[in-house]
Amino acid sequence: MANRRFEDLGIGSKAAESRVRLLNRDGSFNVRRKGLPFFAWFSGYHYLISLPWWKFNLLILLTYVTINAFFGAVYLAIGVSGLSGIEGHTVAEQYLQAIFFSTQTFTTVGFGRIAPVGTGANIAAAFESLAGLLSFAFATGLVWGRFSRPVAKIIFSSNAVIAPYERITGFMFRVANQRKNQLIDVEAEVTLSRLETSGDGKRARKFYPLDLERRTVTFFHLSWTVVHPIDEHSPLFGVTEEQLYGSEPEFLILLRAFDDTFSQTVHARTSYRTKEVVFGQKFKGIIQVGEDGMTEIELDKIHDHEGVE
Repeated sequence: MANRRFEDLGIGSKAAESRVRLLNRDGSFNVRRKGLPFFAWFSGYHYLISLPWWKFNLLILLTYVTINAFFGAVYLAIGVSGLSGIEGHTVAEQYLQAIFFSTQTFTTVGFGRIAPVGTGANIAAAFESLAGLLSFAFATGLVWGRFSRPVAKIIFSSNAVIAPYERITGFMFRVANQRKNQLIDVEAEVTLSRLETSGDGKRARKFYPLDLERRTVTFFHLSWTVVHPIDEHSPLFGVTEEQLYGSEPEFLILLRAFDDTFSQTVHARTSYRTKEVVFGQKFKGIIQVGEDGMTEIELDKIHDHEGVE
């Protein structure tokens, strides 16, 4: 059916009225949650599982340093006389050695040069040992959860293009698997969101599912150029560059695939908006045959495109 339209994509009419993009390039949605207490909507486990690795490692390091700095201050407050083997003369030297003792207690290493002898220091060391065991168990569970969580690493071309396709034109973007694992039965869905003027003169955002040249590929060991043919059944048929940009379009992309490493379905999302769609361009070739006859794909050139009449 020509220009078939979604009645409800799950985004909501109010969210569709927003002037910012609905879906960020990293797949996250632009929605600000309000009206609930912090602990009613915040999930610590989900937050730590979904953090980028560099932020997660930095958080672990800062937590480790903070805990040991705290217990070092506790030992110093109790009195260095409760720790045998402290050789520092100034407060700074004593605090530094108390921190080192704290790291040995927290990790249950216990080199033995410094040891608690007073009641207060022994109580503090006992609680710190328990905190260390629980902290390492918690961190180990988080690391395992992060490694075992199936996540697709899909590279999307930085731009989508509108280029000649057979005897017409087509809306295209290119994707590839960043990892060496195998994805099979990869399925793509593309939805066009744009502003349209209704009969009463009001502009509202409408959503159109776009028919694809090929909706699924069985094997995904190379790249895939997803193509929407712009024919008489397409909502983009006859739309000029100025008209498309004036409608503030956003192309919502959803990819699903079966990951044979995890034996689970994974997915990836992104979107292209306004100036990220380039007219009169086509993607450059990135697949070639090496000297030994092996097929090669240059993933660093997946974004490259060139002009075409």
